Amino acid sequence: MKSTGIIRKIDELGRIVLPMELRKKMGIEQRDPIEIYVDGDSVILRKCESECVFCGSRKNLTEYKGKHVCEVCAKSISK
Repeated sequence: MKSTGIIRKIDELGRIVLPMELRKKMGIEQRDPIEIYVDGDSVILRKCESECVFCGSRKNLTEYKGKHVCEVCAKSISK
């Protein structure tokens, strides 16, 4: 893990602000979902990437009824 040297305080509602330069570098836009992980005494934030609900693939996704399905699984289901 690499330190950025950036320190932010948590506000009264438990929020922190990610600096703009960090958001740009990581490709994080307004309203992007962020996954929160805990590893020992560390909290890890990761940009949530959509994946197929059946196989976990992140390529060639289509949204169907609010769920992401990859092209391969969609073809398999349609048979």
